[in-house]
Amino acid sequence: MSLLQNVIQLLGTVGYYQGKITEFKGLITGSVFSNSGNTMEELLQNKAIIIGLWLILFFALERLRPMAVHPDLTKRPEARGRVIRNALLWFCNTLMSPFIVLPITAWASTHALDWRADFMDGNLAVLLIDLLILDMLIYWWHRFNHQIPFLWRFHEIHHLDAFLDSTSALRFHFGEVFISALVRAAIVITLDIPFETIVIFEICVLISTIFHHSNLKLPRALERFLSPLVITPAMHWIHHHAVRKDTDSNYGTVLSCWDRIFGSHNRTIRTPTMRIGVEGVEEKDITGLLLKPFKPRKH
Repeated sequence: MSLLQNVIQLLGTVGYYQGKITEFKGLITGSVFSNSGNTMEELLQNKAIIIGLWLILFFALERLRPMAVHPDLTKRPEARGRVIRNALLWFCNTLMSPFIVLPITAWASTHALDWRADFMDGNLAVLLIDLLILDMLIYWWHRFNHQIPFLWRFHEIHHLDAFLDSTSALRFHFGEVFISALVRAAIVITLDIPFETIVIFEICVLISTIFHHSNLKLPRALERFLSPLVITPAMHWIHHHAVRKDTDSNYGTVLSCWDRIFGSHNRTIRTPTMRIGVEGVEEKDITGLLLKPFKPRKH
């Protein structure tokens, strides 16, 4: 069986289970947002479809045109194990979403400070401003995850991935996802952000995250055109370089301007041989990854 056939089979399996989970989310959100009709359910289902197709696209493209030499998933058990670890971390968070993440966001959206004027509802300009503000805030949240030791305990799990591709975009510890949901709830309440705006922003974030974590080799002209506007794979590769001064830079998620504005832009040039991971720390198995944030650390 060819690599492409294995990829299609793997993604088909993931897609099936994601569909089942999405159906379950629909049952949960149907009760949480019972006053909003089917709009919320449709929005969440469309989000799952968009992100699923985008992931499949880049999962295939980065294997057809890789920047770095990609592990051969059909011959190297350790490479397959890496993808499985990333998938299991994603699966944990997907299971947690309808029970914890969505209810927290739903509660926040119904308990917002309600200070917005009526003309702001459905206003495209307001939506764009909200998305801009949220992207700036997620820049700072990402930066805090590197600078605050307690937050780094959880975010480090994302960085321990020893290779970088589209599956790395799914690799987050459930503790980080839970804490992020609480912070997002505080933002929703304070800024009175509509739930629909949060979902649209999450779609933008996931599209960008899958793109800039991918191992896809972009044409140089396209890289030069995109990098002043959005975070590209070459920029984010530096963020995952296993050298701490590089890891603590290039924090942007969607737009690349925040790193330039707030002084964290790194001009290091990406090379295919750069070691990916955390300086001085090795990758763990799935049990080790789940337990690592809770273990005592030597200072």
